[in-house]
Amino acid sequence: MRAHYSAHSPKRHDAPRRMGSRGIALIEVLVALLIFLFGILGFIGLQTALTKVQTETDLRATAAYLANEVVGRMWAEMSNLNGYAGTTSCSATGCTEWRSKVAQLLPSGAATITADTTTGNVSVQLRWTLPGGITHKFETQSNVSAKAAF
Repeated sequence: MRAHYSAHSPKRHDAPRRMGSRGIALIEVLVALLIFLFGILGFIGLQTALTKVQTETDLRATAAYLANEVVGRMWAEMSNLNGYAGTTSCSATGCTEWRSKVAQLLPSGAATITADTTTGNVSVQLRWTLPGGITHKFETQSNVSAKAAF
């Protein structure tokens, strides 16, 4: 006896369904891969932004430290307060060392110091430029006089 398969046989109808299922599974895998890649790109973008913000924060903290350092140096040399004033140079030895430190620690770092010997009021302004061309500024004011000492 021979087996006869008719057009309504279950085996003939199973073949097209399997091929269609395989195509849908492939599309599902490609969509999942696409979603995964967008997630990875988002993570890379987040890391880049985080690194940029961390660098800017570090430089701002360095500028605050440098400004406080020069005010401390002025306290140590109250009699030579005018030696610290200037835009690009100064005559006090402590100021010259400090300006070279500013140039070394801040990218394209520059400082302007104004000092009033009669009142003891000083202003320290630091500027630096990041590689992207963004210029930042930190400014602090203090009073360096014997009257302000406790």
